[in-house]
Amino acid sequence: MTDLPADYDLDDVVEAARSGLSYDGQLHGLPFYVESSMTFYRKDLFEAAGLKMPDQPTYDQIRQFAETLTTKAAGQYGICLRGKAGRGENMAYVSTVMNTYGGRWFDENWKAQIDTPEWHNAISFYAELLKNDGPPGASSNGFNENLTLMSSGKCAMWIDATAAAGILYNKSQSAVTDRIGFAAAPIVVTPKGSHWLWSWSLAIPKTSKSRDAAKKSVAWATSNSTSRWLEKTRVGHPFPRAGSRRVARPEYKQAVPFGEFVLKAIESADPNASSLKQVPYSGIQFVGIPEFRSFWTVVGQAIAGVVAGQIGVDAALKAGNAAADRAVKRAGYQK
Repeated sequence: MTDLPADYDLDDVVEAARSGLSYDGQLHGLPFYVESSMTFYRKDLFEAAGLKMPDQPTYDQIRQFAETLTTKAAGQYGICLRGKAGRGENMAYVSTVMNTYGGRWFDENWKAQIDTPEWHNAISFYAELLKNDGPPGASSNGFNENLTLMSSGKCAMWIDATAAAGILYNKSQSAVTDRIGFAAAPIVVTPKGSHWLWSWSLAIPKTSKSRDAAKKSVAWATSNSTSRWLEKTRVGHPFPRAGSRRVARPEYKQAVPFGEFVLKAIESADPNASSLKQVPYSGIQFVGIPEFRSFWTVVGQAIAGVVAGQIGVDAALKAGNAAADRAVKRAGYQK
């Protein structure tokens, strides 16, 4: 992606997104949408219970808040979290919990580290939190299900994608718009990898026979002018501003109270420093190798089984560790 239009303003594209789309200093794609993760909470419930959400909560504080705010008989749950198995569902979130507990997917020699105390502590905490203070059937709830629960007033807290802010603050889609507060994604041992970074981006394959036309299309779709048009016409949409650019009009900032916060979350997420210990891969809620998809399904399904009470934490992590080791060994990563 070189020789972009003079008015494209590449410097305005968030650096974290540019870095994730570059290799050896060469940009290979342009981001249309970028997100991180954050904590949403009900300000009215916190105030009524005499609680105060800190700007940077810990997971121990989240657990205490959830215990206080859960009233299952009234259909009020202290916490909603992704429990549905899938790379884009429970593993996107669970990986950040594992990271902040000090865990990692692999050590420096590509030996799987899933069956470790850090993973055990993280998954045990996550499963117990949902069991004690989450909604019923949590192992079937993904982003959309939890969004429905939160926007209808059933959840006191929800930790998920920054993209949800646009919906929760939209009066036509949320019953709790004026009662939503937000804070950073929680931490435990380390802030590294506690909130994710993800982007939907546009690139041009080498096999393209219409590279010039494709490049013009990509540049237009991700340009500052298109982004500003989206600001003006789509405020309140699930993806206002899309998080891909740093500059926003004053009117937009006023209409979208979470805009600056989301940008800060995105810019502070570092896929090259997502773990407390050294790792051979990049990525926060994923491992940046093609083989990742061959074992994340096994890990995600096993952890969903833990949430559903179908399998123990030890057995789930052993199965995940074996699948990860097998995948990277076959691919030649392990020496």
